[in-house]
Amino acid sequence: MDYRCGRPRRPFTRQALLRKRVTMQDSIATIDQAKNTLIDLAIRFGPRLLAAVLILVAGVLVSRWITRWLGKGLNRLDLEPPVRLLLVRVAWVLCMALFLIMALQNLGVELLPLIAGLGVAGAGLALATQGVLSNMVAGLSIIFSKPFRVGEYISIVGEEGTVESITLFNTTLGHVDHSRVVIPNRKITGEILHNFGQIRQVDVSVGVAYDSDLTAALGLIEEVLRNNSRVLRDPTPVVRTVALSDWSVIIGVKPWVSVQDFGPATSEINRAILEIFPNRGVNMPVPQREIRVISNSTPPRNA
Repeated sequence: MDYRCGRPRRPFTRQALLRKRVTMQDSIATIDQAKNTLIDLAIRFGPRLLAAVLILVAGVLVSRWITRWLGKGLNRLDLEPPVRLLLVRVAWVLCMALFLIMALQNLGVELLPLIAGLGVAGAGLALATQGVLSNMVAGLSIIFSKPFRVGEYISIVGEEGTVESITLFNTTLGHVDHSRVVIPNRKITGEILHNFGQIRQVDVSVGVAYDSDLTAALGLIEEVLRNNSRVLRDPTPVVRTVALSDWSVIIGVKPWVSVQDFGPATSEINRAILEIFPNRGVNMPVPQREIRVISNSTPPRNA
């Protein structure tokens, strides 16, 4: 026995060497078997797998070519951008689905069980994403019914702004304060929609005194509107008497301007009327109240 390492060293016996040799042979046999299996699988399924990959690559290239060609063709038609985008995406999905089926068939995959499994998974996914699906259905309704278009000014669900984009899931409005309002499509369908289009009507009210020349006042307002470059000539601006208040005659001034000029035009019209009326002798009275104090007190009796 060898005591140089501090512990007895057992000599290798013949049986131990045989067991070690058998273990090594079993490991080598296992590796060889796995190697042969991989080679067999590569020989059997390698060409099919390569063909499936080539089919998918061809599908990507063909889908890109078809969508590019379809997009150019749809640009010539009078279609909304969301409709064109939807048709292009549907064409891409259908083309890729066709090539995917061809690749699976080339691999020998049974499609009927796969379709059944996808159906069950799709039903579960639909239940889990009801809100998303409702937005998508509402988006399709908006895209095809066209209650409003990109670039139009609308008011709905307490929000208003210029329509910037319409997608399958939401609609984006550009607000006057340069912010964006994103509305889910399911909140839009079924609601009362006010579509202003490309123009809006300014609503300004002016009060003149009862002793003023009403004809002259109306003429001055029309002069102000003619001198304002933001006011549209068609439709014709509306200027008329709308009410008789306690201390003045109310004149309604309602010209049409483009959507982006609505705010500036309102300010310019108010300022121009305020400047021209005093210079032309038209009185703009301020509200007044006359208060009379009547005393009902009786003099005290003499004691």
